[in-house]
Amino acid sequence: MAHGVVQVTNQNSSRWRRRTGEYETLAAALEAAGDGDVLSVSSGTYRENLVLDHAVVLRCADGPGTVRIAPASGVALTVRAGATVQDLLVEGQDTSSAALLVEAGSPELSGLRINTRSAVGLEVRGGARPTVRRCTVDNPAGLGISVLDGAGGLYEECEVVAAGQSGIAIRGGAGPRLERCRVHHTSGAGLSVTGENSSLEAVGCEVFEIRGTGVQVSARATGHFTDCQVHRTTGDGITLDTDAVLAMADCDIHDIPENAVDLRARSVLTLTRCAVHRFGRNGLSVWDPGTRVDADSCEIHDSTGDYPAVWVSDGAVAILDSCRVHDVPDALFVLDRGSRADVVDSDFTQIRNTAVSVSDGAGIQLDDCRISKAATGAWFRDHGSGGTLAQVTIDETATGVIVTKGADPTLERCTVTNPVESGVYVSAEGRGTFTGVRVTGSRGYGFHIIDGCRSTLTRCRTERCARGGYEFAEPGPVTEDCSSDQAASVENPLPVPAGPPTDGGVLGHATAAQSYGRPAAVPEQRPAEQPPAPAVRASEHVLGDLDALVGLDNVKQEVRTLIDLISVGRRREQAGLKAPSARRHLVFTGSPGTGKTTVARLYGEILASLGVLERGHLVEVSRVDLVGEHIGSTAIRTQEAFDRARGGVLFIDEAYALAPEDAGRDFGREAIDTLVKLMEDHRDAVVVIVAGYTEEMARFLATNPGVASRFSRTITFGDYTSKELLRIVQSQVAEHEYRLGEDTGDALLKYFEALPKGPAFGNGRAARQTFEAMVERHAVRLAHVAEPTHEELQLLYPEDLPELP
Repeated sequence: MAHGVVQVTNQNSSRWRRRTGEYETLAAALEAAGDGDVLSVSSGTYRENLVLDHAVVLRCADGPGTVRIAPASGVALTVRAGATVQDLLVEGQDTSSAALLVEAGSPELSGLRINTRSAVGLEVRGGARPTVRRCTVDNPAGLGISVLDGAGGLYEECEVVAAGQSGIAIRGGAGPRLERCRVHHTSGAGLSVTGENSSLEAVGCEVFEIRGTGVQVSARATGHFTDCQVHRTTGDGITLDTDAVLAMADCDIHDIPENAVDLRARSVLTLTRCAVHRFGRNGLSVWDPGTRVDADSCEIHDSTGDYPAVWVSDGAVAILDSCRVHDVPDALFVLDRGSRADVVDSDFTQIRNTAVSVSDGAGIQLDDCRISKAATGAWFRDHGSGGTLAQVTIDETATGVIVTKGADPTLERCTVTNPVESGVYVSAEGRGTFTGVRVTGSRGYGFHIIDGCRSTLTRCRTERCARGGYEFAEPGPVTEDCSSDQAASVENPLPVPAGPPTDGGVLGHATAAQSYGRPAAVPEQRPAEQPPAPAVRASEHVLGDLDALVGLDNVKQEVRTLIDLISVGRRREQAGLKAPSARRHLVFTGSPGTGKTTVARLYGEILASLGVLERGHLVEVSRVDLVGEHIGSTAIRTQEAFDRARGGVLFIDEAYALAPEDAGRDFGREAIDTLVKLMEDHRDAVVVIVAGYTEEMARFLATNPGVASRFSRTITFGDYTSKELLRIVQSQVAEHEYRLGEDTGDALLKYFEALPKGPAFGNGRAARQTFEAMVERHAVRLAHVAEPTHEELQLLYPEDLPELP
């Protein structure tokens, strides 16, 4: 499209100057214009590199978006004065420069659309202070907006709709203000602020759909966010590093697969009235000496992973005031000497495991806090770990407070009500000073102190404890002015409400075999709903999927033999004949990535198609899903996993971890014992498959004959050959509509032959990762091709292969 006519209108009243003029090029019009003149640009495409060095007004004569500035190379539009630019479409193709560059002055840019494949969509530098309103930047090749070298300005209702790197990057002492801006679909951080004296003020902004970190503040930079949202990232939501300082008020951070907020290296974060929810790892992750987070009136809830909501370690400090933490696996973990958490007037509720955990020499101070509906209220785990709980109420937990392995906390004027097991449990050289602590309504003991632990109890009281107020083992704790309502005793216990049974004990001779802190006994815990039964496919279809797997010939033969044995056995039963033994539990051995999980899933489907299993679904678990944190919880977790697998397959990956060589008092043994009994009692309801490295699984079975006797056979999954890895890549290529170039297959084969294949080699996973790396390198290669052909968009060449590790 050819360019049109540019009309220049002179706004002043000097008689000697012509008031209007028309020019064929923008460059000519700009040369003729002076401060205050208005340039009305006719519709068209102008392939000129424009420079505005006067305070002119540049606008579209025929309405927004009708004027396109699109030079072949270089900066499309440079602004060096207090000009006004309105409603233009700016395009650039130079990967070494910005599409729109503001170098000086305080221009006003409004309604601009920057659609480009440049190094930067909009770059502001050199102390410029623009006002940018309702502008959009679409730059899949580089940065969206870059503000640097002391620049600043106000950015209102602007939007970065795509960026190949960070959406908005601030560095070099720049300090912009964003109001009601949106940044999304970037391949780097949504907002990045870095460097000393760099700062960002954001009000009412939204950062989402980020392939990476949502907001990144580092290297002494600062930020202040108000009423902002960060969500749907692939990395952390907010990261602070190396003396960064960030204050956030009334902000919402949610739907983050990693840490919602991660700070370290002496960074400081202040959160006021913020919400953090639906995060995959930690809600707040705080690391390193000098790092500190202050949270006031915040809510952290609804974790989607298995990690503590607040993690404080390596000497960091967390302060929580009037906060709520709920519906998470664990609430607050404080680890390592020098780490500390101060918590005031806060609530921890609906915690699946431990509300407060203190370990490795860390300390904690809880004042006026409330803990409810947790497996364990507070657990002080080991030597040097301690702190103070003052006027804390702990209600409806399995165990109120656990003190173990030399930990030495102080509890003052605390109340523990309605624990399932014990109000306070001390073992393994734990100590603790308990003053004015009251335990009421325990189904077990009020205070249960074993192993001769020398705790100190002063003016403590127990009431309505089903098994007794106090149970001590000699030499026992030091007590003064403690009392009990004596309504229950070991000889005459109160009726215990319906729930998990507890073992009896003789006063002064309690043993560690008794059960404490069972997560399944927490009141109002909603059982997981069984997923709807999947449609059962015909066995020949599932066997077809099995045959379609690359390699694994011996595995396929073993599975078919089992299926034939089961099928014929069922026919013999129907004919009134005795069927062979129906043990269907299996051991899978081999390296990672050899298809063990896939075969287990297909095995379950085949058994369902034959009517052997009701549903045939797969439930995959590992040690962390089966082994609990304290006595009694492991059996409950194992039972729950088994129940989820009822009618299908329970697949236990790295099963040897349940019996470590240095097991000691490890609770993995309890998981094995529970599993063996369940397999015997419900042999027709669940098929159990244990899997892991070949040598480790052989040791596991050799040391546990009870487990070994429950499995009918061991199937070994061998490593893939280089040719089989190539076939896996070829199937991935076809599935995702790519093609291999003429020499790419040979190059892949040589690559796999040279690839190191140590114990941690990923086999099929390595093949898939190789394909994904090739796709990424292909994308980088084509990102700089203006109009790639259909064939170029498909073909993968040898140069797309990643470097050998």
